[in-house]
Amino acid sequence: MPKVAVYNVSGAQVGEIELSEAVFGIEPNKHVLHDAVVMQQASLRQGTHDTKGRSEVRGGGRKPWKQKGTGRARQGSIRAPQWKGGGIVFGPTPRSYAYKLPRKVRRLAIKSALSSKVIANEIIVLDQLALAQPKTKEFANILNNLKVERKALVVASQFDDNVALSARNIPGVKFVSAEGINVLDVLVHDKLIITKDAVQKVEEVLA
Repeated sequence: MPKVAVYNVSGAQVGEIELSEAVFGIEPNKHVLHDAVVMQQASLRQGTHDTKGRSEVRGGGRKPWKQKGTGRARQGSIRAPQWKGGGIVFGPTPRSYAYKLPRKVRRLAIKSALSSKVIANEIIVLDQLALAQPKTKEFANILNNLKVERKALVVASQFDDNVALSARNIPGVKFVSAEGINVLDVLVHDKLIITKDAVQKVEEVLA
């Protein structure tokens, strides 16, 4: 079982914790990680793009000239695609890009993401994380104590409004609960800061 140090909010080591081999100690599957990231990014797409076809653009109700005898090509509407101001052929319409991977694949992906953080020594376990009131400066001091200078994902066992409000104004820092942890957030952030309670909760679900 992989062992990592446990720190307090002052940055002092207060012990060690054994992480589950089945969750934090597997060989990361890069192919599954890629599939999971693409799935999440596809689900984030708004899909609100829209163009007007020939039945939606304005005008064009009358045939511009008679079918025969003019010497010109036959035309049925001035709003056909070949006309200026005409409809768009095969243009994008609103759609959802979301799709799902099998549950086993999703579970393997999050395990691979967590294990990759342990292998890269980019995981910090806190004994606890709580703030009496929302204070960005106080949360920034905690990050400084932990020597976190880059993008960080902070995970607690439950969603804490005070912590969330304190973290949201710090560039590159995101706070989520254990239920909200996902592959994209874990990989996109350089450091994973997670409380002991959140570790236990994640292991209960994924082990």
